Amino acid sequence: MISPYRILERKRAGGSLRDAEVRAVVAGAADGSWTDGQLAAFLMAAAIRGLDAEETQSLTLAMLESGEQWDLAADYPTLTDKHSTGGVGDKVSLVLAPLLAACDVPVAMLTGRALGHTGGTADKLEVVPGLDLRLDRARCLDLLEDVGMAIGIATSAIAPADGRLYQLRDQTATVSSLPLITASILSKKLATGAAALVFDVKTGNGAILADKSESKALAELLVETCVSLGRRAGALITDMSQPLGRWVGHAAELKETLECLAGDGPDDLMEVVYALALELGALLQVGLDTIQLDAAISSGLARERFERWAVLQGGDREWLAAPDLSLGKHEYALEAQVGGVLSRVETKTVGRLLGEAAVSSSGPSRQVDPAVALHYGVRLGDRVGAGEDIGRLYLRRADERLADELRRCFVVDEEGISPPLIVERLAAG
Repeated sequence: MISPYRILERKRAGGSLRDAEVRAVVAGAADGSWTDGQLAAFLMAAAIRGLDAEETQSLTLAMLESGEQWDLAADYPTLTDKHSTGGVGDKVSLVLAPLLAACDVPVAMLTGRALGHTGGTADKLEVVPGLDLRLDRARCLDLLEDVGMAIGIATSAIAPADGRLYQLRDQTATVSSLPLITASILSKKLATGAAALVFDVKTGNGAILADKSESKALAELLVETCVSLGRRAGALITDMSQPLGRWVGHAAELKETLECLAGDGPDDLMEVVYALALELGALLQVGLDTIQLDAAISSGLARERFERWAVLQGGDREWLAAPDLSLGKHEYALEAQVGGVLSRVETKTVGRLLGEAAVSSSGPSRQVDPAVALHYGVRLGDRVGAGEDIGRLYLRRADERLADELRRCFVVDEEGISPPLIVERLAAG
């Protein structure tokens, strides 16, 4: 048995850990033989001293192997997956999965709940009455056979070591460590066994990593680690300096998803969806193009795939035929205080304020109000007049203070620019 003391001593001094030492840490996290104090010390040393490429690969693989591995590509050789680092109004996964399935590109995604100021895909989907997002391998295979797509929540059997380490990362202020982020993401994503993965790494003031150089470094590390473990991977760095699409809020984003699948999606959101779809097509060499994507939407097939999938996972068929996605009855105009150009959006604050407004209870029974929503009608670089609406806020309960705080998140100045949405593409490997 390798001594925790020796491992911690080596890492604290800046040394590189051998594969067996990294695996000892992960095993200790999974079986409880390492205390929280020892694991916290490892995380702090890893965050300060860093992990090299070999250590990151070892950590990812050990965390992956600490739980179930589904190896779905054995049954579906062109199976795909996509991961976003999270943003405000980011409902790309909800549109991308049925669109790919409609183009005969199977997709399986393990998704999560809200993290900080970012909305969770699982939370948005659960607006559909009866929808059950629990997945195991057998159910995932059934869904892929029937409809070509599966979306669900990672069970405790997937990368169990990550659950304990992630909680401690939050407590020890080591969440921003790029190797630790990479191992956490990939230990869950690789567990399904997709043949190709694409990463949507956000940058800008609404992203987890606001600085472009940090976002690029994370994207490179994700792709390189995937490739080193024998998976095809690529990444796009996309802008998150303003909300993505027209709406933010659980019910509103599901409504916008259905509009996208019916051919009425906003340009910025559909640009990201198409870019990621084409990246996956290139990785798999399946010849996917915009003509096929357009046809899948215009024919109604993409929308039909979403509805069939939702019914198969327990969603109410009648509700899906005529969704009740009403918003809060208290509506507030978010007007420009002066005329000029929308030059900045405090995007992270927008996400945080809406998240706080939507939480109707706390603790284990925490409930999120899906009717809280923001309609975002002006984009960065657009000219607005004094008193003109930049957006609309919808609340279940009246709250003028919140409306005032949100108004201040939209900064109008004499000039401003519209930033490129696709900031950079990392060559697929």
